[in-house]
Amino acid sequence: MLKKLHGRYYRYSVGLFLIIFYPCLYYFSRKPERYPIMNIFRKICGFLSSAISGIFYRITYQEPIDWSRTYIICPNHVSNIDITATTLGTKNNFHYIGKEELLHKPWLGLFFRTIDIPVNRESKMSSFRAFKKAEENLKKGMTLIIFPEGKIPKDYPPQLNEFKNGPFRLAIELKIPIIPVTCINTWKLLWDTGLERGSKPGICDIYYHKIIETTNMTVDDADTLKEQVFNIIDRKFKSGKI
Repeated sequence: MLKKLHGRYYRYSVGLFLIIFYPCLYYFSRKPERYPIMNIFRKICGFLSSAISGIFYRITYQEPIDWSRTYIICPNHVSNIDITATTLGTKNNFHYIGKEELLHKPWLGLFFRTIDIPVNRESKMSSFRAFKKAEENLKKGMTLIIFPEGKIPKDYPPQLNEFKNGPFRLAIELKIPIIPVTCINTWKLLWDTGLERGSKPGICDIYYHKIIETTNMTVDDADTLKEQVFNIIDRKFKSGKI
């Protein structure tokens, strides 16, 4: 019962801060050159809504990251708070590819009509358009955060599900380095949306792995790269340790 109450409290806290900052977000969403400031407010909203719910983030980097470069960041996905975790852990201008349903969320829809990219994963045409837009953004220097599983898997306790090919082909074609990210224990605090099992306060451990360069790869290496990233994240996730 307490976890269910905490889950509701957390959801309302997210909504509260998005409402508070909505006028600023709306103003900065009017012109693309202002989009980086939207990410600043996204970080603030994410941190505050988590903090007043007793959820904090311990972010570890395997090696120093040069945030003047552009990356494709690939985290595993077991909880809605993985989004806040990667928002706080990524230190340059970034955008997400996410499910099309988020367009219709009262506050999150603002991001997916502007800085982020919605995709209908059941439509090959929608996926094609989404990755073409992501390609344009990457060429402009915007880091892409994409969950390669495509969704939060329904198995509990969670395990890593098969990765999609898209981000790895894109990384190789554009010669963009990949950063694997393991959300180690976010599911223990809030699994999926938190509606089924609730949530609880605690510290989320997030691990940014060593950068994988793609400069010398060809598209024939996409499956190998996908498997490499999968294995890196899977080992860390199964270990349950930083």
